[in-house]
Amino acid sequence: MHDHALDNIRYIREAMERAGSFSSIPGWGGFAIGWTALVACVIAQRFVTTNARAWMATWLVEAVVAALIGAPAMIAKARRSAVSLTAPPARSFFVSYSAPLIAGVILTIMLARAEAFAAIPAVWLLLYGTAFVSSGAFSIPMIPFMGIGFMLLGVIASFTGLPVANILLGAGFGAIHIVFGWIIARRYGG
Repeated sequence: MHDHALDNIRYIREAMERAGSFSSIPGWGGFAIGWTALVACVIAQRFVTTNARAWMATWLVEAVVAALIGAPAMIAKARRSAVSLTAPPARSFFVSYSAPLIAGVILTIMLARAEAFAAIPAVWLLLYGTAFVSSGAFSIPMIPFMGIGFMLLGVIASFTGLPVANILLGAGFGAIHIVFGWIIARRYGG
């Protein structure tokens, strides 16, 4: 009887944790985004020493491609698992995820106007990582670890020139998305 009661308590606790977290992070979407980021990294590397604006434009196009992959993948996963994108856990996730990204957009505009392109990769990696660390409080347990990976790359990018920082962008937006996307897809259903 004691073991049965403990199993029931464990089941209730896990159900409450799921109800309080946003679990529709699209693993396969992240996996695909990682591959498109690796392509963007290769293309952008051609411009790092000759045309910083073309370099930045390459990554901005990649950001749009990533959004066009990630948003539908998240919607599809939410539908499959009957998770509402307007429920309190999802709203908390999106607010904490969006704030650092909005800061990143503003800082990108400021840095581009000042032609401080070498600082942009560090800003992107640090703030994107921050988005995952903060939103991870409302999501699956591995999301903050993903964010820490981006932030570590951002710290390194802070002390490098644009050619190396571009490779670090590829490692973050490419490799980290591929690895964590695959793990999320396998462990959390797509």
